[in-house]
Formats: sequence, C-alpha cells, structure tokens
Amino acid sequence: MKAVKWFLIIIMVGAIAAAVLLNSAYKQMLQPVDSSASGTQVIVNIPTGAGTETIAEILFDHGLINNTLAFRFMSRMNDYDHRFMAGRYALNPAMSMEEQARIIAGGEVYSETVWFTIPEGFTVGEIALRLEENGLVNSSRFLELVNNPPSDLVEKYPLLAEFSSPEIEYLLEGYLFPDTYEIYLDAGEEDIIRLMVERLFQVIGEEGLNRVAEMDRSLHEILTMASIVEREARVDHERPLIAGVFYNRLQIGQRLESCATIQYILGEYKEFLSYQDLEIPSPYNTYQHAGLPPGPIAAAGESSINAALYPEQSDYYYFNYKYDGSGEHFFSKTLQEHNQNVSRAEANLQ
Repeated sequence: MKAVKWFLIIIMVGAIAAAVLLNSAYKQMLQPVDSSASGTQVIVNIPTGAGTETIAEILFDHGLINNTLAFRFMSRMNDYDHRFMAGRYALNPAMSMEEQARIIAGGEVYSETVWFTIPEGFTVGEIALRLEENGLVNSSRFLELVNNPPSDLVEKYPLLAEFSSPEIEYLLEGYLFPDTYEIYLDAGEEDIIRLMVERLFQVIGEEGLNRVAEMDRSLHEILTMASIVEREARVDHERPLIAGVFYNRLQIGQRLESCATIQYILGEYKEFLSYQDLEIPSPYNTYQHAGLPPGPIAAAGESSINAALYPEQSDYYYFNYKYDGSGEHFFSKTLQEHNQNVSRAEANLQ
C-alpha cells in the first residue's frame, strides 16, 4: 500500500510539474515574436470565410506568432474565434498573440494614409491647387464644395450658414485651417473639407467662441481680421499689435488700408502696389471701403486667430514694413510719424 501511495504521489507531482511547464510554455508562446520590431509593419490579408486555423497559419507564415496551436487555443479561450473578420490588417512582430487576435476580431482593418500640409496664409484657391498637385482632389470639385459645403457640416456648425453673401467668392474662405493632416488614401474632397473645418473649430474651442461673444463680434469678423493679420504680419510677436492697429482704425471709422486685401483682389502677391492697384473696384478694397471686407482673405493660423481675439492695446494707427531683414514693422500714432517711418523704410531699401 505504501508503494502505491508513493507511486500516486509521484504521478501527481509529475502531473503538476508538467502542467506548470506546459502553462509556462503556453505563456511564452503568447509573447511577441520580436519585441524590438515595433517599427516593422506587416500587412496580412484575412480572406472571407477564413477560420481560426487558417488565420493562425497566415500569421505564422508571416512571422507574427510563435505557434499556431497556441493561437487557436488562446482564440477559443477568449471567444475570438467566432468574431474574426476578413480584411487587410497592419500588424507587427512586437505584438502579442492576443493583441493581433483582438485587432482581427475587432475588424480594425488597415487603410493606407497620406500626409499633406497647408501653410498659413493660403487662400482657398491655393489650397485647392496644393491638394490637386498632391493627387488628393480635383481642384474644380474642391472649389465647388468650398462654396457649397456638405449639409451635415453646416448642421454641425450653424455659424457656417450665417454669413452667406454674394460678395464672398468662396463661402469657406478662411475656414479651412492651415495645418498638417493625415488622411486615408481614398478620402474625397468632402472628407478633406470636413477635416479642415473641424480642425478650425477645435483650435478656436469653447474659450475662443466665448471670447468672440465677449468682443460683441461674430466669428466671421474675427476670422476676417485674423486673415488680414496673417497676411500682413511676418513675425509672430507683432501679430497682436497689428491686430490692435486695425481695431483702432475700425473704432474711429478709419479705413483699414490693408495691402493684403488688395493682393487678395489681384490674386497674386506684389511687394509694391501701384496707385492703380489701390483703385480696383471691389468690396475687398479696404483703401476704398471702411470696415472689414466681406470675409477672410486667407487661412489664418492659430497665432493670428489669437491676435484677432486678444489684440494688443496701443495708440498706434499706422504701421509699415521696415525692409531691414528683421521682418518687423515701424508703428506710428500719427500720419506725420507714419510718413517719417516710410522714409526710414525706403532708406533701408537703398
């Protein structure tokens, strides 16, 4: 009897040891094939109707898992095997078996993406051209949608429907936020427009909208001011001061006389405008018309938007570019001072 008892004990201990070893081996098989290969992307295609066994073989053949049997067991234990979905998936050898199974069961299919950048100060026309050059849009279709934005976008942001005017060439001029974006390769014109408008409202945020109301102005007016500041300023630290100059002029009914608005009418940048340019008949001509132009003249960046929201208080009503390589301006309180500063700037050109 003692011999039988010891035999049973040995069998039990051996079984426990075997179970421990088996469990340890199983856990080891669940680990990543190569934890240092997180930057190695492997695209796998899971065909329609593929079962757990087929999926395990696909992953093993691509060097993504250590053992097919362990994958099948893990999938059954976690109830993944009835939820696997066909599609293309981006995986890597640094993922554990369960991470990969969870991605395939969740249908997190891989879609190729592309990046594009829109610089601050671009007009809608320049944005359309840049996107078309990158093979992302048809510029004509893009411009058509910019003037007739998707209805769901207008429903989400009713402010977009509050400033419609026949004087505005493109309804969303100034509303496509300049930034670097990542989009799916198959994204269309509407997707890109929606992304850029949503980014604008994200940047402005609730605090910005509250500030707009506090200033007793519309968001359209703020973006119009911001766009002028964007095209006039060349160094960030001057943007609030330039905004303050324009607000000072608005307050006393003095014309803005912004060269940037003339350049918008011309459709091109000119370092030096002619007197003939200043006489172009247009509601955007701030040399002829008092107040803000009908709408933004470019896509303002966050610094210019903040400048329009929080202008720097001063007694200045004039500014002119120094032409000394600093990117800065001379600021003046009176026309006489301004004329003197113009002469100083002209001297820097010699």
